[in-house]
Formats: sequence, structure tokens, C-alpha cells
Amino acid sequence: MQHNRRTFLRQSALLGATLALPGSSGIFAGTPDFATADPVDPAVVKEYVGKAHNDLGRVREILDEHPLILNAAWDWGDGDFETALGAAGHVGFRDMALFLLDKGARADIFVLTMLGETAIVKALVERYPALLTSIGPHGFTLLHHAKRGGEQAQDLLDFFTEKGLAETYIDIFGKKKK
Repeated sequence: MQHNRRTFLRQSALLGATLALPGSSGIFAGTPDFATADPVDPAVVKEYVGKAHNDLGRVREILDEHPLILNAAWDWGDGDFETALGAAGHVGFRDMALFLLDKGARADIFVLTMLGETAIVKALVERYPALLTSIGPHGFTLLHHAKRGGEQAQDLLDFFTEKGLAETYIDIFGKKKK
């Protein structure tokens, strides 16, 4: 594509007009200005992700106070990142996972496995076979998440077993689970 002065000026004018729209802080109206936004207090993120393992009431309260924390992740060390949805997934907290998804949390193959979303998970694995060996929060595997999903995830448990998965946990972060 060839660029000339006229194209540059037209595109610059359109961009300038977009940025000047009332309520616009970026190219899309209503998006936060990330250059000036304050980060969420790390202690709040840690509590939010930690409570997502077992305390739906507190997670609701935190989300009411900090609605943009929905997809925040906490690094438990060595790159062991976990979101609230990831926490709910690996402990099998179905109600928490559904609540967070209803709020718009970003789904991943691990929580979808725990929820027993067989068609979606199988389609992902068929398209991207390397996902079979991907590692979730703390080193928990897809097989672990299928087991945590109980009856709703039984088809996926069978599917992963047929695919040769045997490990539920990989000590990738050096935090041997007992």
C-alpha cells in the first residue's frame, strides 16, 4: 500500500477527530487512558485471587469495589500467574467460575474443562493439539481440571485419558504439592 501526504493528512485528521470526541480517552470511546491509570493495589489483587478459591461472597464485594479487577492475575512466584477464574477452575468451584464468566471474565481451556464444556474443549484441542500438555495455575493439568469438574466433565476426563494424559500435576514451579 502506497502512502502519500494526502493519505497521511486524512488519516491524521480522522484520528484527531476520534480522540477529540467527548468521553473518549483513546481510539475507542469509554476505554481508560492506560498511560495515566493507577494500578490496582497489589494487596487487593492478591486477596481477590486468593478468595476466589473458596469465598464467593468476598469476591463479590471486591468486584463491587473494584470492577476492573475482574481479569487481574497474581504471580505466586516464578511466573505462576493465576486469575480468580483460574483459581475457581483448579479447585472445582463451579459457582465461582460461572459467576466470574457471567461478569465477563476471560475463559480459558482449564476452566472450560472443569465446567465440562466438552464441545469447546475438544475443538480447541483438535485445532491446537499442544494444548493437551499445557500447564494451568500452580502446574495443574487439563486432566486435573477434568477430575475437579466431576460428573459434568466426565466426557473430557475420558477424552484426555484416551489421548494418553496421566499426570494431574507437573512441578514446573518448584512447589511440590503434597
